[in-house]
Amino acid sequence: MIINGVHIDETFAEAFPMRATRVIVTAQNLKWAHYAAHAMTGFATSVIACGCEAGIERELDPAETPDGRPGVSALLFAMGGKGLAKQLETRAGQCVLTSPTSALFAGLDEGEQIPLGKNLRYFGDGFQISKRIGGKRYWRVPVMDGEFLCQETTGMVKAVGGGNFLILAESQPQALAACEAAIEAMRRIPNVIMPFPGGVVRSGSKVGSKYKTLPASTNDAFCPTLKGQTRTELSPEIESVMEIVIDGLSDADIAKAMRAGVAAACGLGAANGIRRVSAGNYGGKLGPFLFHLREIMA
Repeated sequence: MIINGVHIDETFAEAFPMRATRVIVTAQNLKWAHYAAHAMTGFATSVIACGCEAGIERELDPAETPDGRPGVSALLFAMGGKGLAKQLETRAGQCVLTSPTSALFAGLDEGEQIPLGKNLRYFGDGFQISKRIGGKRYWRVPVMDGEFLCQETTGMVKAVGGGNFLILAESQPQALAACEAAIEAMRRIPNVIMPFPGGVVRSGSKVGSKYKTLPASTNDAFCPTLKGQTRTELSPEIESVMEIVIDGLSDADIAKAMRAGVAAACGLGAANGIRRVSAGNYGGKLGPFLFHLREIMA
């Protein structure tokens, strides 16, 4: 398969089951909603070392938020429910409760309910007040700029993590330009995040390592500087490879995002140094969700 001169490898991305939740952060204005949401989703690129994978899904108009203020929707993913609940509570307490004018609401009603403001209310030291509106409980916690409003719980659902594709280019600037185009297109797709910095990861990994303490290590087959030292997947003209990783609330969401991203990258075409699109295929060692590139792009 060739799209605009870009070869689409006959391979698949391999993803795995996760648990996910969505929260809505609002504030006096969009700037401060972003400050709180960015802090809450920081250091959350990979469950390998971060505890969760998280990112901003999209901005919300006042008409879309529970309190009629500007807001941001964020998604958080973890390998299990207990881990996700702990990460959410810690990040909400340290990053949203502390942020001026912020409020925090559930972004999912369905699924198992996990604490949001249920325990954060104790920061109020007994002065906190609960209100039940429309069958949902909210907590008003007194803070120095007024009060922090937080919904008691949010929903946690089954999700998918680790969808991905690789962009292979003749140079580093060309690979990055293709990734930027892909991310811009993918951010229009709901229910997904690309958790790495700017949505792009240059240190793609393989399962396992020669060092027993490491669960993952550099994907040497796709490292341009190792062409003569390892069993490479790269032809001579490829000098840079970058990866985009996608987490989604369903496999269908990930497939839709992958299609948008690959199409945008291929839009730059071979004329701009984009030569191939591939994916992280780990031979069935990583997870049960397989995203075949050519099927997605057919």
